[in-house]
Amino acid sequence: MAAGLLATTAADAGTLRLGMTTWVGYGPMFLARDKGFFKENGLDVDLQIIEDASLYMAAVAAGKLDGNASTLDEIEKYRSPDFCFKAVVALDDSHGGDGVLVKDGVNSLKDLKGQQVGMNEGSVSQFWFNILLKREGMTEKDVQIVNMTADDAAAAFIAGQIPAAVTWEPHLTLVRTKKTGKVLIDSSQTPGLIVDVVDLTCDYIDKNPKDVEAFVKGLYKAVDYIKTNPEDAYAVMAKGVGGYLEKPEDFAEAAKGVNFYDHKRNVEFWGTPEKGEAYDLIKLGNEIWGGFQKLKMEVNYGNLVDTRFYDPK
Repeated sequence: MAAGLLATTAADAGTLRLGMTTWVGYGPMFLARDKGFFKENGLDVDLQIIEDASLYMAAVAAGKLDGNASTLDEIEKYRSPDFCFKAVVALDDSHGGDGVLVKDGVNSLKDLKGQQVGMNEGSVSQFWFNILLKREGMTEKDVQIVNMTADDAAAAFIAGQIPAAVTWEPHLTLVRTKKTGKVLIDSSQTPGLIVDVVDLTCDYIDKNPKDVEAFVKGLYKAVDYIKTNPEDAYAVMAKGVGGYLEKPEDFAEAAKGVNFYDHKRNVEFWGTPEKGEAYDLIKLGNEIWGGFQKLKMEVNYGNLVDTRFYDPK
């Protein structure tokens, strides 16, 4: 009887296809997949590494993926009347994993006035950097933005081709270790501004609410597993995420720069449609990306977040 029940469950398992870049904060999804935490709730999850946000968002729009993992501000730029998707759960926030690289003589953002800053325009790096500039009474007009990927920006900075770069790990640690400059500011000093979420198409959510719930439950179990079995968890996540994080020791080091979101933290973060961290962050995204004419519609908590799943009963 038990064998028959298991066979039926496996046969009836739904499938969820997600795209994402290589990032330590996405490790719990690979952990939940490879430890069977999704499967035990009747869900198969296909995780695909795609290093360009525009490409994985295009795949979602074309129906080749059901959703993706990305920063909350990033997805605001793609939401439109014709492309409906909503965030269902938060994964992590960057807590030192992103930073601004500068030469040793630079002690503030104001010291960068008129200088080149390498940065991936349209990415979370631009979003975060503009918040930093605003806090100093500056705008992008006060510096010279050189558009390049976060990896290329770090490489150009280390090679001495540009005086500053906005990038992320492992480049921050590399610069600190080799003393080829310094990290002027990192995301540990700006908590809650760079938050990764999983968003799914409205069509997938409407047709597969039980699968969405299974995904969230499996994710939470993975985050709890990290707390109790960190060494094994890092080994599994490193193998799953791969790339520059393929060694468990490198993954463990990178994990110091993020906060993984469990059930409790999700409830705290999402708050309500009227107030809370998520509400404020979405509003900030509107201000930054709206100022660059990057939005396709007026985005708000109500049309970007589905509150039914992050707090499963």
